[in-house]
Amino acid sequence: MTTGLIYDDIFLEHAVPEWHSENPGRLRAIMALLAERGLLAHPDLLRLAPRPATDDELAAVHTPEYIASVAAAAAQAQPGYLTCLDADTFVGPRSAEVARYAAGAALVGIDAVMAGTVTNALALVRPPGHHAEPDAAMGFCLFNNVAVAARYAQRAHGVGKVLIIDYDVHHGNGTQHMFYDDPTIAYCSVHQAPFYPGTGQYDELGEGPAKFTTCNAPVPAESELELYDAIFREVFMPFTDRFRPDLILLSAGFDTHWRDPLAQVRLDVIGQTLLTYYVNQWAKAYCGGKLVAVLEGGYNHEATANAVAASLALLLGVAESPDTVGPPPPINFRWNSEAVIGELRRVQELVGYRRKPRPAGPAPDEWDAPDEDGA
Repeated sequence: MTTGLIYDDIFLEHAVPEWHSENPGRLRAIMALLAERGLLAHPDLLRLAPRPATDDELAAVHTPEYIASVAAAAAQAQPGYLTCLDADTFVGPRSAEVARYAAGAALVGIDAVMAGTVTNALALVRPPGHHAEPDAAMGFCLFNNVAVAARYAQRAHGVGKVLIIDYDVHHGNGTQHMFYDDPTIAYCSVHQAPFYPGTGQYDELGEGPAKFTTCNAPVPAESELELYDAIFREVFMPFTDRFRPDLILLSAGFDTHWRDPLAQVRLDVIGQTLLTYYVNQWAKAYCGGKLVAVLEGGYNHEATANAVAASLALLLGVAESPDTVGPPPPINFRWNSEAVIGELRRVQELVGYRRKPRPAGPAPDEWDAPDEDGA
């Protein structure tokens, strides 16, 4: 198993105010820990250089007017005098160029996976992407990296169906809106709610021929692994089986960690890595392992670096990477996961869903657990 890692120091050049959570220190901490643990030197890791996405590649999901506006905002910016596109999304002199490289990094991952050069790939980029709308920046995001990659996979490589799984703590409103009426690109998101950006309700299912190709799992603050694990096994797994993707993309946001300063979900690194494990198993089951993960959120530097290291180790198929942060402190209550799962399965019409025959190749061991009429 070979894993591609797409990174370049250009991603440090996207300027934000000193106080901003989405700052270059995130990537510095990640890369330092990957080097410290020997993952960057692993023989099965292939380092790949990003390239800038072209106008045509960006315009597959963004309007030409918006693409031009990002460039214009960067041209107006000066060192120390940044352009503000919304309340928390800033553009510095190099930000438009860096954002093109962030989107292009995902495309490099697609190329490598589809060519068989690597089995899977991880793009460590900034700015993140999943909040970016077709015509607007939002929530630290300029271009929607995963959305650009999904459409590129179809147009450049003839991929039929693409599944995007998003476990960032915030709902990926931009990704959902771009493909809400497209039955060939499915979107699964588990996210804290009520919370920014306010989208991603249970009943947002897709529309027209794309109904039931959007699956949202809003979870309350203080949610723990028990609920996340149930959602992945009992909702996202049968959803994936029903859709049967040819390629899986992962919006890999690690702000679900209990120490993250911008959210209130209570996962630790072990729990976050379990979610990556599930996604990787589904890629093996349906897509020959074809999985491209792209970094989204994660704002506690130590926790995010630990989570990325553990997920990269998993993709490489090597021994677990240690967690130096540890588990969250205990609380004296639990959410009723059965009620959440039951409602999700009802709304998605997965109640009584009968699995189709297993595709060729390895399949998750967990598929052996449900009864014949379940999923």
